[in-house]
Order: sequence, then structure tokens, then C-alpha cells
Amino acid sequence: MPSITVQLLRGRTIDQKRAFAVAVTDAAVENLGARPGDVRIAFEHIEPDDVANGGVLAADDASRSAVLSGLGHAAAGDDVGG
Repeated sequence: MPSITVQLLRGRTIDQKRAFAVAVTDAAVENLGARPGDVRIAFEHIEPDDVANGGVLAADDASRSAVLSGLGHAAAGDDVGG
């Protein structure tokens, strides 16, 4: 039974998660020989200050501002309080 944990920034829609779950399940069936009903996918929601890429918090990374804004998060530099 494949058990797959996916970490996503909070703000994805339920339709996005549904589509992702179908695509990942299909990939597990095709590549691992799993039965669809045995593929378990758990979504963990994280905040931009809970993850860093290349040593930079996502909340502080100006190159991610558009993504963060699109998900309803403050863009890099918006948090003037520190």
C-alpha cells in the first residue's frame, strides 16, 4: 500500500487537491502496480514561514511573491513587523 504525504502551502483549492490525488494515484498504479484503492495520499498544509528553499524562507523569497499572493499569503517584504 503506497502511502504518500504531500506538503502544500495553504490555499490550494479542493479541486486542485482532487486532481492531484487522481494524477498521483494513476502514477502509483502504473509505475508501482498498486491497486487504486490502496493508494493513500495525505495532504499537509504548511505556511510560508514553515519551509525554506536554499536557506531562504518561502515567506522571505521575493521570487515566490506571485505564488504566495495567489494563495492568499503575504508576499515577501509585506511583513514589516518581522
